Amino acid sequence: MEDCFIRKAQPDDYENVEAIMKQVQKLHITWRPDIYQEVDVVLPFEEFVQLVNQEIFFVAEMDSHIVGILSYVCRHIESDKQVTRDVLFIDCLAVKEEYRGKGIGHRMLDYMKSIVKEKNFDGLELQVNAKNISAKRMYEKYGFREKSINMELI
Repeated sequence: MEDCFIRKAQPDDYENVEAIMKQVQKLHITWRPDIYQEVDVVLPFEEFVQLVNQEIFFVAEMDSHIVGILSYVCRHIESDKQVTRDVLFIDCLAVKEEYRGKGIGHRMLDYMKSIVKEKNFDGLELQVNAKNISAKRMYEKYGFREKSINMELI
């Protein structure tokens, strides 16, 4: 694989980030047009800047091109029926269509694992669309296992 590195996103990355977000939105529309719809802007600039300022949005870069995006949220789980845990939840992980299958997703997951270790989280979790077979396969190959299954009655 060509040299790929992960870095914190900057406000001037917005145009490239939004282009990748639009690719993801198109996939969602293809899979579930009953839920997802065409929009002019997937991630408003103001929201993106907030994520950048919170230092929870990252980009994967190759040859000075943004080829992937990654963001996370921290989830504190506490109840009388569960073990108290702090989990890093991957909110968004996407690779530009023409760069998929080159190990970039694995590189971004490695980066998230380093944050889990650095910040002493109890786990790393994510959710994947049931129709996104290639992403599910990639996550399983990386070592993720099913934790729960969302179901719906239409």
